[in-house]
Amino acid sequence: MQDLLRVGVITSTHGIRGEVKVFPTTDDPDRFKKLKECIIAGKRGNVNVTVQSVKFFKQYVIVKFKEFDNINDIEHYKRCPLLVTRENAVPLEEDEYFVADMIGMKVM
Repeated sequence: MQDLLRVGVITSTHGIRGEVKVFPTTDDPDRFKKLKECIIAGKRGNVNVTVQSVKFFKQYVIVKFKEFDNINDIEHYKRCPLLVTRENAVPLEEDEYFVADMIGMKVM
């Protein structure tokens, strides 16, 4: 069982104030409205971040993190996954499962 679940991928920067476009990989993009903390799986290791604001544009979620105020600081996180811990994951309904938990299961 994985402790971190992917909710999106940072596709590009948005503006010059450190906002990013996130392509959601969750079935409910509105979950970003309630998201407070997440993790960027960077090339040099994971970075814990706090969500400052969220807005929606077409199929993307525009996210601003408190830790980044400049396009140059966030730019090298393009194409990096955005993860949440199981504690910050959306609660599952009955008979719902995370995809990460089903990988490697035997189907009969």
